[in-house]
Amino acid sequence: MSMEDFVRKLRERKAIAAGSTKDVEAQHKKGRLTARERINILFDPDSFNEIDTLVMPRYETYMGGKDSRYGDGVITGFGLVNGRQVFAAAQDASVMGGSLGEMHANKIVKAMRMALSYGCPFIALNDSGGARIQEGVDSLGGYARIFDANCESSGVIPQLSVILGPCAGGAVYSPGLTDFIFMTENSYMFITGPEVVRSVMQENVSQEELGGGRIHATESGVAHFLSLDDRECLLKVRDLLGYLPANNISDPPYVPPRDDPERRCPELEEIVPVDPGKPYDVRQVIASIVDDGRFMEVHELWAQNMVVGFARLDGYVVGIVANQPMHLAGTIDIKASIKATHFIRICDTYNVPIITLQDVPGFLPGTNQEYGGIIRDGARLIYAYSEATVPKLMLILRKSYGGAYCVMSSKGLRGDLLYAWPNAELAVMGAAGAVNILFRNEVKAAADPAARSQELVAEYQEKFNNPYVAASRGLIDDVIEPRDSRRILVRALRVTLSKRERHIPKKHGISPM
Repeated sequence: MSMEDFVRKLRERKAIAAGSTKDVEAQHKKGRLTARERINILFDPDSFNEIDTLVMPRYETYMGGKDSRYGDGVITGFGLVNGRQVFAAAQDASVMGGSLGEMHANKIVKAMRMALSYGCPFIALNDSGGARIQEGVDSLGGYARIFDANCESSGVIPQLSVILGPCAGGAVYSPGLTDFIFMTENSYMFITGPEVVRSVMQENVSQEELGGGRIHATESGVAHFLSLDDRECLLKVRDLLGYLPANNISDPPYVPPRDDPERRCPELEEIVPVDPGKPYDVRQVIASIVDDGRFMEVHELWAQNMVVGFARLDGYVVGIVANQPMHLAGTIDIKASIKATHFIRICDTYNVPIITLQDVPGFLPGTNQEYGGIIRDGARLIYAYSEATVPKLMLILRKSYGGAYCVMSSKGLRGDLLYAWPNAELAVMGAAGAVNILFRNEVKAAADPAARSQELVAEYQEKFNNPYVAASRGLIDDVIEPRDSRRILVRALRVTLSKRERHIPKKHGISPM
């Protein structure tokens, strides 16, 4: 065969692997893009290099017609995202519904192992009907190998899962093992489908109600980001990668700041009411402090009493953990504990300093919380803060009461530099509650109990319920004016970036589970 014939044959095979116009139309009718269109949006123009393009299914006797196609239902390769090397696997729903067989799994695992070896992020674009029934246990073995690769890569390279269609059964556990999950509103994930749920549990539920993108973004917390469509979702993936390093021994990308590091923030004195009973949106505080007001929130729609996300301060990537007084008065509940814990561990893994903005009256009380395991999940939050070796800065905006003070980056958990505003309240509990316990008999015996109670509350507030007592004990490092928050945090970040902290050598700790 001549060289010209070889080239022609190769082009024919690659054309088959690329799919047909009908495949494109079928995906577009579902409101979705094709695997190759997704790759083109995710990667910088003309930078993607496909690998294993000509791989074929081993069980060709089960295949027929148009489904006998090179690539075996998944596109794998590497390229540039914002100029940085990234590996990816994009399932192709036009080939046997993107179902996973032995060679399909081998391609994904190969790309994952390459990403791990070369210290590059890995992105999985999921759009699959599940295990390929024709291949039986070989397809299940393929899933297990993917899970193992996920576990080996965990904590070493960023792993992002993007759900752009169906993801059901055992397939959901690979995304569940990754760092972040993105979903679109017309994608879905569930262990067991609606028909089985209907027949076994007598529950009549649709795919969207059982495991749609909005459900997982608002109810289960499985999805960290929700988008309207494929394009918006993939652009969010590109944005997130801009805050993450290539691997756990690299630093996040630094961007020279345009925002003045010495800029004052007088607007903070208006944003946060002096009255501790009035709510405000902590996102406005974050926007005032960080570079250019840019904040990429994680888990925006779930556990909204806690706000977490990425920003930059003086050009350096930082992770923000903040109580949100707009929801449940900023109390910490089970979901908020889980949300913050996951984010803190992500930051610590990828060398991202953590800034905690505290305004917390305590843990949410009630039987639902106690029965649900708030002790365990609150302990997980403590464990995450204690275990983190990255710089940990904290600013108390208003309230800091009881155990909630302890768990959120306190000095006792090796917080590096801690600050408070002048009207901050640091105490075991609020003044009214403390007076009711300590001076109950005195108040009852007074000629005017209400007036005496107010006097004692004011006295307690002045003597104990303020930041100056904590500052005198060295439990916070300084009391600062709100307008100086940005410049003080910038200076604190600069000095702590050189932090080197290690724990006693051990196989691993036993985090509360």
